[in-house]
Order: sequence, then C-alpha cells, then structure tokens
Amino acid sequence: MHLARLGSAASTCALALATTGALVAVAPAGNAAAGGVYSVAPYVDMSNGQEGLLDTALTGHRLKAYTAAFVLGEGCTQIWGDTLPVGNDSYTDPEIARAKSEGASVILSSGGASGEPLAWTCSTQSSIDAGYQALVDDYGVNQLDFDVEGAAVADTAAAARQMRAMKDLKASDPGLRFSMTLPVLPSGLTDDGVNILKAAKDAGIQIDVVNIMAMDYYAGTGTGMGQAAVSAAKATLAQMQSVDSGYTYANLGITPMIGKNDDGSIFTLADARTVESFAEHNGVGRLAFWSVNRDQPCGGSANSLPTCSEIGQSSLAFTDAFVPYEGGSGGGGGGTTGDFSLALTPGSASVAQGGSATAAVSTAVTSGGAESVGLSASGAPFGVGVSFSPSSVTSGGTATLTATVGPSVAPGTYPITVTGTAATGSHSATYTLTVTAGGSGGGGDGGPLTNAGFETGSPSPWTCTGGSTVVAGTAHTGGHSLLVAPGSSSTGECDQTVTLSPHHSYTLTGWVQGPYAYMGVGGGATAGSWSSGTDWNQLTVTFTTGDSGTVTVYVHGWYGQDDVHADDFALG
Repeated sequence: MHLARLGSAASTCALALATTGALVAVAPAGNAAAGGVYSVAPYVDMSNGQEGLLDTALTGHRLKAYTAAFVLGEGCTQIWGDTLPVGNDSYTDPEIARAKSEGASVILSSGGASGEPLAWTCSTQSSIDAGYQALVDDYGVNQLDFDVEGAAVADTAAAARQMRAMKDLKASDPGLRFSMTLPVLPSGLTDDGVNILKAAKDAGIQIDVVNIMAMDYYAGTGTGMGQAAVSAAKATLAQMQSVDSGYTYANLGITPMIGKNDDGSIFTLADARTVESFAEHNGVGRLAFWSVNRDQPCGGSANSLPTCSEIGQSSLAFTDAFVPYEGGSGGGGGGTTGDFSLALTPGSASVAQGGSATAAVSTAVTSGGAESVGLSASGAPFGVGVSFSPSSVTSGGTATLTATVGPSVAPGTYPITVTGTAATGSHSATYTLTVTAGGSGGGGDGGPLTNAGFETGSPSPWTCTGGSTVVAGTAHTGGHSLLVAPGSSSTGECDQTVTLSPHHSYTLTGWVQGPYAYMGVGGGATAGSWSSGTDWNQLTVTFTTGDSGTVTVYVHGWYGQDDVHADDFALG
C-alpha cells in the first residue's frame, strides 16, 4: 500500500454587531454548503510531468483543492521529490503558484513511498519545527499532510517528534491543520498505525485528519474496492475512538488509488460513487485519491502506472465523481446534522490596558440533529488572552468568550478571528478589540514583558538587586527609566521572568546607556549582548525557548563601574 513517487466553500458567517457587551451566536445559514474547500483534495505528483491535468481539473472540472506531493526530509533540510529545494524549486514552486492563481487551495504533503517527512530524518526538534513552519511560510498554506509508509510507521521516536512539532506549531497558529496519511487494511489500521494515534494522545493533541490509504490490500484482484474502503473507514474510526473518544468521521480522510492498483485490484468509478455516498452520509472530513496525474485512460498491462489509470474512463472522470462531495450532511455516524453559522453580538469591545471583556457564544443548526461546535480564536496580539467557557458547544448552546488585555499591550485596534468548527465545516467571524491606555501597567508595547517602559514609576514586576530602581528625568522615551546600580564588588541587576511558547524563536530589544551594560535572557534559554557608552543605544538579542518556554530577561551593570540606565524593552 503506497503512494508512488517519481523523479464548495464554507458559507459566509452571519455577524451581528452591537455597542456594549458581546454575544457570539451561531445562527441558521440558509442554503450554505455543508463542507469546506478541503473536503475534496486529491493528490498531485509534482514531479512526473503530468501537472497539466491539474490546471484542467481546476479550470474546467470545479476542483477547489489538491494535495501537492511530495516534500522529502533530507537530514534536517527538505527537498521536493525531484531533489530541488523547498522554497526554491524552479519547477514545482511556479506550478503551485499558478494553481493558487487559478483559485486552488493547497495542502502540502511530506513523505510518501520513497521518502519520509522531516521528523523521520531529523532528530533536532527545533529544526523540525522550523522546517514545517517554513513550508507554511514559503507557500502560504495552512494545511500540511504527512504520508508515513513502510518501516517509517513503526518509528515511535520519529512519531513523538512529529506530534511535538504539530503541537508547537498549533500553539503559535491555532488555525493550522495537519493530516497523517497511513496504510490501512479493510480491517483498519495496523498496530503501528494505532501507535501513531497514541503518540498524538501522549503529546496532548488530536490529529485533524487521519487519512487512510484505501488501496493495495493484496487480498485478491476480485476485491470490491469501494466496499473495502468503507470497511476500512468504519474500522479505523473505531480504532481512533478507542484512543481518543473525541474523534469523529470529521477527523477521517479516505484516499483510494484510482484505476489499477499495485496489487492488480481495480478501483472503479462505481467504487468512487460508493465511497462518495458513504462520505456524504457520515460527514467524512476529506476525500482524496492518488492521483490527478492518473485520472485519464491508457493501455498497458503493468500495475499502477504513474500517468494513467489503465481502465476505460474519460479524462478526469474520478475528479468529476468526487468533486460534488462538500463535507456531507452526516456527523460522525450518529444520524444527520445541519449546517451552522457564527455571529458575534456585539462583535467589538473597548478595553483599557490591564482589563478584560466578555462575550456570550451561542449556536444553532439549519436542520437535522445537534452537532458539536468547537470554538477557537486566532490573531490576538502578544499580551491578549482569549478563552472560551466551555471550549465547545452543542448547536443551540451558549459559551462565554473572555478577552484579557495585559498591562503592556499597546493601545490600538486588533481584529481577532473567532472560529467554530464542526463535522459539517467551519465558520469564522471577526471580534474587534480596541485597547485604550490607562491600565495598571504602561510604558509602551513590551509584548509579553510587563512595565517594559517603567512609566509606572516603580520597577515591579522586575526584581532588582542593590540600589537599582526606577528614576525620573533620564529616559530614552517618556519620563522614566530603570537605574541599574552596581556595587564596588557586586553586579547590579534587574530581572523579569516570562513564559513564552516552547521551542520558538524570539527577539529581545532594549535601550541602554552607561558603561558595560548587559542585556539578555537566562533560564530556559541563554543569550545576551552588551555595550558601553554615554549615549542611548539599542541592544538586540535573539533566542529560542526550551521545553517550558520560560525565560528570565535581565539587564545588569558590571561591578566597580558606573550606573546603567535601561528603557523601552520589547519582546516578540
């Protein structure tokens, strides 16, 4: 079972605005489509010269999304399957850009039958995290797929690194979604595949889509491939729920190999209709197939040719068979559910630094039974926390959104995206948070640092030694700065401990004045810089957090030297 490698969108949400208080309401969405743009995302081999079919599928056959394969790990770097570098592939990169210009949404897939994702070829966690983040940044995508086959499925250490990376990236961007594509039999995942699910559970995350390769069972050429895929889907969901009861069919993907498989079995257009009908009834999260490159007829007796299906069909017939699926009307096998929409009442709030605002969240469906809608927020700046209580609601229920503004958040207007996600798709609305001056902090935008500009007149929550304190008059900006006073035989120092996202890079800046002025971080990371001079000058320190994310920011003056002034710290 392997994927070979060679050299209607969700409805617009309803947004209600008011002037005081806040209510997030999920109201009926009329005749909106039930699924998202990624409900059908077949694979495209980006290295076999048949990518022209993708253009035709996008422009003439209503395909809205596809999965670009394959990115390969090579040590702690990544390349495309044709050995060209990720982000600088003179052939693949323009192909992806052209498809996006034609309106396509793209999932990037790593691994495959002849390669492995980065977590399997690199043991340095920070490099794995950075590599996956580079895929997101270089290609402007928010979905990554990881195709793990052969001996790689049994590599438990790599699986743990993979789940750690997925957790780290989601901590920085909750909107990212990840799929794990795994071998399957009609009886479900192998034991090694189940261990992949357990690795996610151990890491404290849920895989967004467990995508099963419903192909190459080696059970005989007479196997009914459509029904075998259905059996595999049912068995896999049971295995998923045995590990984490929160999984539903919305977390399942089905990927057959169209036409002639490696084992000689045939996945026909009738099988495609069987799988599409099952997905529609149960609300399966994704349908795909291997591959758009093969979705055309040809002759020949070899198995699994890379550029055609080897069966009688019209060009892109399998694309046409799967495209009508848009997420289904089902909801995890327990009856049918209806679509929903999301609204905020009001969709805005004005909060002073150091304050908080609340909003109520309610949901409803257009038809059918109730479904669970998970609530999340993205786009909040450093220092603003957004939480939901509870974090998910049944359609028609209510939750409370709380936005808490730290004292060092700069005054301004911040759009925050609130998203509800259910089996039938996801919808978003914008919560506009306006931060005004006058909270308990002050001193500029220090990011997660509190009292970064010392305009409170007190060093708190900085902890200082000796005669170090906040003074008026000498300042880089504003009216106050931190005076760090070393002794004749002791270093003067002020510290503040902050907890950041684990395994992420940050930049600390601060303005200093005086002889031998040191600034840096200690604890969960170690980095620093220094200067010596009578004029204000800015120091910059970059660092990467460790497992806990907790670091101590410090500024100190060398013993036996004159006082040091520090001001206008920022961390981001």
